[in-house]
Amino acid sequence: MKSILRMGQKTLKRRLKHINWGSFQNSKPISNVFGFDRGLPIDRYFIEKFLNENKMDIQGVVLEIGDNHYTTKFGGTRIGGSEVLHAVPGNPSATIVGDLASGEGIPKSFFDCIILTQTLPFIYDVHSVIRTSYEALKPDGVLLVTVPGISQISRYDMDRWGDYWRFTDLSVLKLFMEFFNKENLQIEIFGNVKTAVAFLHGIASEELNEKDLHFKDPDYQLIIGVRGKKRNS
Repeated sequence: MKSILRMGQKTLKRRLKHINWGSFQNSKPISNVFGFDRGLPIDRYFIEKFLNENKMDIQGVVLEIGDNHYTTKFGGTRIGGSEVLHAVPGNPSATIVGDLASGEGIPKSFFDCIILTQTLPFIYDVHSVIRTSYEALKPDGVLLVTVPGISQISRYDMDRWGDYWRFTDLSVLKLFMEFFNKENLQIEIFGNVKTAVAFLHGIASEELNEKDLHFKDPDYQLIIGVRGKKRNS
């Protein structure tokens, strides 16, 4: 039996093509800071693509986390008020100190748009975060969310408050359907095996071609975008 198994393995090896690992032959990544040191990270390329596609929703009073970079970049003259949320005091950019999980400090039915990019992975109680965000929107307000599907751990966040979650289009659909009507949800996936491998190695988006970046493979979801509109009650 063992001799037959060895023969099978030899046959398989003969059939396998040699893989030229090139720059990927090292067990350590090319960049361990998501590619920020090389250009625009691939996940940020997809995040900005998603926000640009939905930029008309970024209007009126807009809430963003940490700073208002995407609010100003994609909202432009449509912005009537820009609010920045931070969990603890000390952020000079913050206009609101509050807790997305408990809802403490966050006004209800106040925002026309909430931009929540790459935030859910770092809060354990994601259900409460979505509930708080939904309640903070005005009727007809829009929540724009991005989450990672494939990603390295963010060591900075892990060591401070935790890095808990990675998602799929199915998991976010079920999560957001707890609060938003299904007909008011749009989910978009970004990525493929090449962008996933490149992102895990810290290669920047500028180092890939447009064809690589635009091809979407549902089995290799690097970034998932969610647009949720609050029903007018």
